[in-house]
Amino acid sequence: MVDIAVKKAARAQAFAARKRAFDAGQGQAAEILADFLADQRGRVLAGYMPMRTEIDPLPAMAAHQGVVCVPVIMGAGQALRFREWSPGCALVAGEFGAMIPAEGAWVEPEVLIVPLVGFDARGYRLGYGGGFYDRTLEGLRARGSVLAVGFAFAGQEMAAVPIEPTDQRLDAMVTENGVRLF
Repeated sequence: MVDIAVKKAARAQAFAARKRAFDAGQGQAAEILADFLADQRGRVLAGYMPMRTEIDPLPAMAAHQGVVCVPVIMGAGQALRFREWSPGCALVAGEFGAMIPAEGAWVEPEVLIVPLVGFDARGYRLGYGGGFYDRTLEGLRARGSVLAVGFAFAGQEMAAVPIEPTDQRLDAMVTENGVRLF
């Protein structure tokens, strides 16, 4: 088990790095993400509504040829559920201030764009600490094939994310500098 203080310190460092990267701009990151996801057309894509200094996947989500959804936090200790999203749909504030569709079908994603605070060259991500994506990926992977794509600024890369046995690796990482497969 990783010491809580170690993860807290890593998060503080990663948030500072993300803020610096956000202030510099995301360049062509959304276009690179859309190009990478083009092979996934027809599959259900989960994106996210960017908050604060998160990199913005909305242009790539809007370009996807297929059903797009966003995560909805159902409660502490639970996996995420996903509600269908389209550009311009009515949104309401969900848990932690994340915007979610006011209505729409519940769908199960086959491809996830995963937000993060930091990542490393092994494909591990440092999240916000709730374990929502780890639980969700574990469940989706147990039921079949799912592609987990981290999306972040290149400046969010860390030497090594402190990991625990429940942490799920990403399959790919997309930044403004390109795509890495794990």
